[in-house]
Amino acid sequence: MKREGRKLRAWMVERGISVSDVARRAGITRSIVSETIHGQRNNRKALRALLDVGCPGRLLALPEDMLNTDSQAA
Repeated sequence: MKREGRKLRAWMVERGISVSDVARRAGITRSIVSETIHGQRNNRKALRALLDVGCPGRLLALPEDMLNTDSQAA
């Protein structure tokens, strides 16, 4: 499954979550978060921060090493 950046960004906007918020939480740059959101990267810190703010795992197309029952239920 490919990550759909537009759907993921729409989810973030609806909840008032910015790329900067996720970047701060993960301790990485905004560009890394943006590239991860749009499927150009699979940065684990960005993906974990997105899960931590409540993003459903189904929107993230998580890499296999991050799949578990907690993230799939989200």
